[in-house]
Formats: sequence, C-alpha cells, structure tokens
Amino acid sequence: MGYLGGFGVTIRKFFGHGTETGRVVTQQYRAGQGGDSDQKRPKAERMHGRHVLNRYEDGMEKCIGCELCAGVCPARCIYVRGRDNDPAAPTSPGERFGFVYEINYLRCIHCDLCVEACPTEAITETKMFEFSFTNRQDAIYTKDELLVGDDGAPRHLPWEDWRPGEDQHTSAWMRATAPSGAAEFEGIVAWAGELGYGVRPAEGGQPLEAEQAAAAHAADHDDHGGHH
Repeated sequence: MGYLGGFGVTIRKFFGHGTETGRVVTQQYRAGQGGDSDQKRPKAERMHGRHVLNRYEDGMEKCIGCELCAGVCPARCIYVRGRDNDPAAPTSPGERFGFVYEINYLRCIHCDLCVEACPTEAITETKMFEFSFTNRQDAIYTKDELLVGDDGAPRHLPWEDWRPGEDQHTSAWMRATAPSGAAEFEGIVAWAGELGYGVRPAEGGQPLEAEQAAAAHAADHDDHGGHH
C-alpha cells in the first residue's frame, strides 16, 4: 500500500466508512465525568497492570526480600533490599522480609517476569494500567504504596484511575495455575491464600483452547492434503 492508499484508509475511517457495521468504532474517553464517555472496555483476565505486594490471610507479608524479582527484571526497574525479621515481631513467616521495595514505572514493561520468579507469590499485577503522574518521583512506587492494605485491597493513589474488578484475577492467579499455562495444570490450586481474597479459584478453559488448536491444525492438514 502506497502513501495515497494509506491516506484513503484514514479518510474512510474518519467518515465512518470501511467497517463491517458502517460506523466509527473509535470511542470518546474521559470527555466528561460519567456516562458512556467515561467507560472503559472490558479487560482480559490475564492483563498485566500495576503491581501489588500481597499478604497472607493472617496479615503477614509474603515478600521475603530474596531479590529474585529484581534479578530477573529485564528493564531493571525493581529495587529490593531484605532485612532479617525481628523474632519477637516478624514481618513475614521467613527469616527475612522485604525492607525496601521500589518499582520505577518509567521503566517497567509489564512483562510479568517478576511474578514468575517470585517464590512466595508476593508480587502480582492488577489490571489497573492508567497513571497520571504530575512528576517523575510519583512514578517510583515505594513499598508503602505497593503493599496492600489491612483489607488486602491495593492502595488507590490520587493519580490512579481504578475501576471495579481491576484487582481481581491478578497475574498470580494465572501464574500459579501452570508454567506457561500448561493444560495439565487445569483446575489445580497451587498457591497460598491472600488477605481479603482467600484462595483464588483455579483457572479454566485451557483444554478447550488446546482442542480448538488441534481441530484447526487437522482442518489445515486436510486442506493441504486435498491439493496433492
């Protein structure tokens, strides 16, 4: 497609032509407070958004300060420092806890590798992805901002646009089901409960996806066989 063809697509979309329904699919967003102009599209269950540091159901922190998340991060946006627990008043069930935990969202690419590396499911990602920073310092989240509250829910900061359900089905829910979402882990719960949420339900639908892929592969094989 040349330059003129590209401009033609733009013009057709601008005037609402060239779509199956014959209408413009672009939606106005944040044009006003409330109403259709303030709605978001539904998010996928496995969407990666803003991180949270989780707690066990008894309130103790899951992070043990092992720094594996910082070590595996390709964007080098995570900074962690561990400290030994006070035996009289431990912060986590282990020997150490995450004393310092920072994520720089000017660097984060939401790859979810930190979640995969975490041995205690301490760090997970919600579906909240919209930040309205007024300065660069706000983009560096500290442990106080990442750690869930006493009810287990993520803290809502002034520059974040949270919507109902964006703390549900976090990436830990996907991660714990299986490495790479393998179908043989269907229905198996393999992670600890979280404060405020309990034990999240096991993921479903993977065998169906595998069957659909196998059927598509068989159909493609038949099509190619018919040409021989």
